[in-house]
Amino acid sequence: MQSPCLRKARQACFDGCCPNPLLLNSAEPQKTISKSRNTSSASRHNFAKITTSSFFPNTQFTNHESLPSLQDSFNQFSNAYPQYSETTRVDQIRAQEYDHLSVSNNICLDYIGIGLFSHSQFQSQYSSLISIDPSSPTPQSSDFPFFSISYKSVNLKSQLLHGGQGSELECAMKKRIMDFLNMSGNDYSMVFTSNRSSAFKLVAESYPFQSSRKLLTVYDYESEAVEAMVNTAQKRGGRVMSAEFKWPRLRVHSVKLREMIVRKRMKKKNRGLFVYPHQSRMTGANYSYQWMNMAQENGWHVLLDACALGPKEMDSLGLSLYHPDFIICSFYKVFGDNPTGFGCLFVKKSTVSVLETSIGTGIVSLVPVKKLFRSPEDSLSTDEGFQQASIFETQREEFATSSSFSGPITIQCKQSGELEKGKTSEIHKTFAPRLQGPETSELGEPEISNDSFQGKKKLGENGGSEIECRGLNHTDSLGLMLISSRARCLINWLVNALMKLQHPNAESKISLVKIYGPKIKFDRGPALAFNLYDWKGEQVEPAFIQKLADRSNISLSLGFLHQLWFSDKYEEEKERSVEKIITKEIENKGNKKKKPDQRIKVVTAALGFLTNFEDIYRLWAFVARFLDADFVEKERWRYTALNQKIVEV
Repeated sequence: MQSPCLRKARQACFDGCCPNPLLLNSAEPQKTISKSRNTSSASRHNFAKITTSSFFPNTQFTNHESLPSLQDSFNQFSNAYPQYSETTRVDQIRAQEYDHLSVSNNICLDYIGIGLFSHSQFQSQYSSLISIDPSSPTPQSSDFPFFSISYKSVNLKSQLLHGGQGSELECAMKKRIMDFLNMSGNDYSMVFTSNRSSAFKLVAESYPFQSSRKLLTVYDYESEAVEAMVNTAQKRGGRVMSAEFKWPRLRVHSVKLREMIVRKRMKKKNRGLFVYPHQSRMTGANYSYQWMNMAQENGWHVLLDACALGPKEMDSLGLSLYHPDFIICSFYKVFGDNPTGFGCLFVKKSTVSVLETSIGTGIVSLVPVKKLFRSPEDSLSTDEGFQQASIFETQREEFATSSSFSGPITIQCKQSGELEKGKTSEIHKTFAPRLQGPETSELGEPEISNDSFQGKKKLGENGGSEIECRGLNHTDSLGLMLISSRARCLINWLVNALMKLQHPNAESKISLVKIYGPKIKFDRGPALAFNLYDWKGEQVEPAFIQKLADRSNISLSLGFLHQLWFSDKYEEEKERSVEKIITKEIENKGNKKKKPDQRIKVVTAALGFLTNFEDIYRLWAFVARFLDADFVEKERWRYTALNQKIVEV
């Protein structure tokens, strides 16, 4: 039975205020909670009011040349958001540790998640290793490994029960990641997976869909990872249900979702698996933690998709109150350099017993760097069958915000169509950490000895080595409040600025930008889904926008919004938009067609913790170029003349 305090804490989280009732004055709990809610509500309202009134009030920009300068815009931004000045530490970290972003003049808005290492750390390790063995071939910085991963032929349940802690390297990395996510090894077991999709598929392959038949997902966008889970679940007898999102704001259709969660005709015990992302990776919409609570109370196992959560968001009050049965998150290597990474699957120890033995793939081991530098003969003679490091190719998969990827980010990969589904013939993927040593410079750069490519080890209390993940260290030092405050200011300014762009035809008043999901909102996430329309009101092909952004060194992604629900009020708007909504026929078992899934193709942008004001200003200025009809037509002609298909990325 839940304690009264816990119930109050859960309810506070559901209301969106997220005060911590456990820390309030117990003598007047109701009064204090109410006051806290009112204060929080007022601050949210004031934030939205400041955003709409301080930036270009009663102003529409109809010409890209009329935009205020970067400096003037930043001065106005700083005056409206004085709290942004408290985040200058982020700019210092960016300048010191990620200087390649300035040198290359790249704006990376095409993937979301958490980076393990800093670019400076990566470069210093590379330089140290080359100085040790000058005769070794010179690899590209984006594919040079300091440790790698190899696939394991084990099933999930046996690995969780009997797999042990793994190598010293794996133990150190697991500890670092669990500490970063504020998770306890007493409650959860963890496995490394090759990517996000592999983690979802592993759960679907092991979950007992024969007895707990339902799979209920809450996604306003198409996800390869979720699609892999759905397909696997259906093959194993699972019955798939999906939440719907109300047009035009794309809020969860709460009545329908509640009905699916609490269906009385379903057995309350072991109803199935509820897959829940607290935040949309595409639209930035946030969903209440209370949906997890409702699912748990009604007999569902809960999988929390934490891949869209920003750095340190696992420290929030809501997640400390709920203990999902499964948690999936992903980490990429270095921000702005290579989004390749791995996935992490956490399973609550009390849930392991319900899993079924399965034959699946996707679980991986971390391989120390020494094993990667054997001669070809040595590599072929080992039981592991490692291939030479020179043949490593990186796999991006779903560390981008959509299945498409382009942009100036340095990345080596095969044709994306093969990699997006996790199909690869390589045994390894590469990463670049370093082991923390006792002798370091001010930036913590290591001394690497000739007899070990791993660097000097710092022994922990239990004798294990510690791995320095400088990317994680930076976010740890900044904290949740500062990172969230910075992102809140940047994303809301960008939304407001984009909505101020309007075609010059005064009669039609056609807005250049259509934003899907939340607009200006205090608790929206730092992701944005939008489309552009020309002066005739016709949609500009999203892939064409992505190509032109690439030419401007701005990396954007593409994606599909789906599970849309239109009320009768918007039926006419739905009909007018039918050419922009792609209907996808979904076949169920027995070749019976289900209700068509209506999709809208969109451009997406995702802000990371290193994103600064200049990044979003340059995106705004780029989008404003589409106010010029001649610019759009000229660029369309240019690609046609080069025999390129606009829709090809």
